[in-house]
Amino acid sequence: MATRTATRFVCQECGAAHPKWHGRCPGCESWGTLVEEAAPTGGARARGGGRAGPVVAPRRVVPLGLVEALPDGRLQTGLGELDRVLGGGIVPGSLILVGGDPGVGKSTLMTMALARLAARHGTLLVTGEESPAQVRLRAERIGGAAQIGVVAETDLDLVCATIAAERPAVCVVDSVQTLWSGELSSAPGSVAQVREAAGRLLRVAKEEGVSIILIGHVTKDGAVAGPRVLEHLVDAVLLFEGDSTGDLRILRAVKNRFGSTNEIGVFEMTGHGLLPLDDPSALLGRSELGSPGSVVACAVEGTRPLLLEVQALVSPSELQMPRRLANGVDRNRLAMILAVLSRHARLPLGAADVFVNVAGGVRVDEPAIDLAVALAVASAQRGVPLGPLLAFGEIGLTGRLRPVSQSERRLKEARKLGLTHAVGPAGSATLSGIVLRTAETIGDAITLALGPLPSTQSGVAAD
Repeated sequence: MATRTATRFVCQECGAAHPKWHGRCPGCESWGTLVEEAAPTGGARARGGGRAGPVVAPRRVVPLGLVEALPDGRLQTGLGELDRVLGGGIVPGSLILVGGDPGVGKSTLMTMALARLAARHGTLLVTGEESPAQVRLRAERIGGAAQIGVVAETDLDLVCATIAAERPAVCVVDSVQTLWSGELSSAPGSVAQVREAAGRLLRVAKEEGVSIILIGHVTKDGAVAGPRVLEHLVDAVLLFEGDSTGDLRILRAVKNRFGSTNEIGVFEMTGHGLLPLDDPSALLGRSELGSPGSVVACAVEGTRPLLLEVQALVSPSELQMPRRLANGVDRNRLAMILAVLSRHARLPLGAADVFVNVAGGVRVDEPAIDLAVALAVASAQRGVPLGPLLAFGEIGLTGRLRPVSQSERRLKEARKLGLTHAVGPAGSATLSGIVLRTAETIGDAITLALGPLPSTQSGVAAD
């Protein structure tokens, strides 16, 4: 009689294993993520019975002060924006995970970094999604990538053996979801395979002193595909964002054991690869600012101020529940700002659809752009243009404006772009060359920017 192989159902999102199938994972509550896999067989030792295993000698404990430090320091990639996000360069022996939407330019960015590193260090590109001939087509478009070592392989054992034998300074694996181990019966890209590949490559990176960069897929929600343990294993998690149909790309660090997670890198996609932008405000502020519903905001990401154009559109709604859509800002934050505008600035927005967008596909989480969003909505609702104006400040639920940090740096960045007027909360630092008008409440700020509220406009009475 044939014996039945023991199976289990593993969630592809959180990695939790269950004895039977569920439509919804009890661990992470994701729908349709349980996949049947062969259960690991550990024999008597796995069950805690049978003979004892071999005696393992303990490792020698070394005082931390006697540990040999890394001699070479960080490896400069030659891409200033990438080095900025990494905290100054790649730390030897580190494991880095780079994720992003399909077509955003992850492989292009890593190929450009390897091309610049190859002039000074040994490099290796392990490709599991493309053939070496296809990689060469992209490298020729970028230029300077002839010295990059390349190998097309998906067998995890062969990949680890190749890295240990070659010992390059930097190795890029494109992508980690294509690697598979013969010791596991699951398919490549499954939770078990991705977890095994990350663990094995982590040991190779630490033992051989090789910096390994893993390129990973992302889910529809924008998170790195695979179990969360993958993000805990690596030293740094970088997300490459941007609209694949546009030119602007944003690289930000979600996790970085060797640097800050507040820095971002800005790139522009061109016909010859990704071009690092030393002055991204010049690109982000190119839009025309003479239309109603458009205002300039300044967000500070790490040590870099970025000028952004915030756009708003307000139109009468034909639905019982008007729509509130936001692109680039948090939707809950937008709902709060609209409630404050209705309650404390007498703007009748209850029967209108409101759309807010940050031009260029940039996502901003800083509360300092609250005032810019509010002024853009007020300008669109009244049909009055704001003109070239910088707005910054955090809005409280009481309608008062709260001061934000680094207001002087925001004004300096606006002056570089040619702006001469700004609106901000009271107590903000001033700067010569820019006329800064301050306000205590959101109603006062709208009056300063757009003029008094028309007497024919009705709404909820302000306090």
